[in-house]
Amino acid sequence: MSIRAHFTSVDEIPGTEPGRHVLATVTYGDTARLAFTDHGNPDLTVPMAVTGGGEPFREVWTVDGSPRWALRDDLAYAHDGQHLFIAGLLPEQDVYTPPVRALYEKAFALASHLDYGHVFRMWNFVGDIIGTNAEGMEVYRDFVQGRAQAFRTHFGDGTARLPAATGIGTQARGIAFVLLACHAGVPRHLENSHQTSAYHYPGQYGPKPPSFARATLLGDTLYVSGTASILGHETVHQGDVRRQTRQTLDNIAHLISRDNLAAQGVDADHDLKDLRLIKAYVRHDSDIPAVREVCEETLGAGVEVKYLNVAVCRDDLLVEIEGIVPGRGWNL
Repeated sequence: MSIRAHFTSVDEIPGTEPGRHVLATVTYGDTARLAFTDHGNPDLTVPMAVTGGGEPFREVWTVDGSPRWALRDDLAYAHDGQHLFIAGLLPEQDVYTPPVRALYEKAFALASHLDYGHVFRMWNFVGDIIGTNAEGMEVYRDFVQGRAQAFRTHFGDGTARLPAATGIGTQARGIAFVLLACHAGVPRHLENSHQTSAYHYPGQYGPKPPSFARATLLGDTLYVSGTASILGHETVHQGDVRRQTRQTLDNIAHLISRDNLAAQGVDADHDLKDLRLIKAYVRHDSDIPAVREVCEETLGAGVEVKYLNVAVCRDDLLVEIEGIVPGRGWNL
C-alpha cells in the first residue's frame, strides 16, 4: 500500500493511473480556503502568489485504497485504511499559541482516534510569518510555541516522533496546515549532520524550538523538510540569494547522501537528481529568476520545480526548498 503525489494545473481534473484514487489535494493559488471538491476529496487552498512566469497549481495525493472523506471539528480529512490526510485552517488571531495548540491537538487526537499513529509529514502555512502578534512576539515564534505544546501533549517530551515538516509564509493572514500519517508503516525521522537539529535550536530563536525533523523515510520514500541556508543553527550567506540557494541545495544533497543516512542506520544513497515534487519558496519576486537559474544549473533543466513568492521563517533567509525522493513505483 502506497501514497504518492503529483502536480497538476488547477484546471485539470485530478486523474490517476489505474488502481489509484485521489486521497486529497492542496491548491497553491491566491485565496485561503478549506473545502471539498466536486469529486468529494478535501482540498486546502493556500495563498502563495505564483509568480516568475508560473501559474497556480495543485498537488494531488493518491492512494491504492478507496478513500473515505469527512469533516470533523473544523478539520477536513481523508483516509483509506493505510494513509490519512488532515487539513485545518485557522483565521487570523491576535495571539496564536492557544488556538494553534488547540487545533493541532484536535488533529493529533483525530489521527489517534482513526488509528493512524505515525505522523510522517506536515506543512505549516503561516501568514505574516515574520510579522508580530498583538503582544509584539514574532508570528512564527508564536505559532511554534503552540505547535510544540500540542506535540508535547500527544507525544511527550521526546523528539523521536517529530516528522519532516515545512513552516513557510503565505500571502494572507491566518494559519493552515496539512498532516500526513500512516496506519502500519513505521517512519524513520532523520537529521542532517551539517545542521543543528531544529528541536535543539538555542533560545535566541524563540521560547520554544521548532518541532520537526530534517527528513522522514517511510518505506523507500524520503520526505525532505523545508531546507534553507543554515549551517549549524546560523543563517549563512545573508543578502546573497544565489549563494543561499546553492547552500540550501548542498544541505539537501548532504541530507540524502549515503554518508549522512548510513550514520543514522539507513542503507540508501541519493543525490539531487533523485529529488522530485520540488517547491522553492522565494522571499522576493525579483529573486525568482536567480533561484531558478541556480536550480537548473544544479538539478538539471528537465527537473520540475514550482516557484512560490512567500516569506521564509527568518528575516535573513531568502529561499527555502523542499522535495521528495520517491520510492519504487511512483512513475514520475
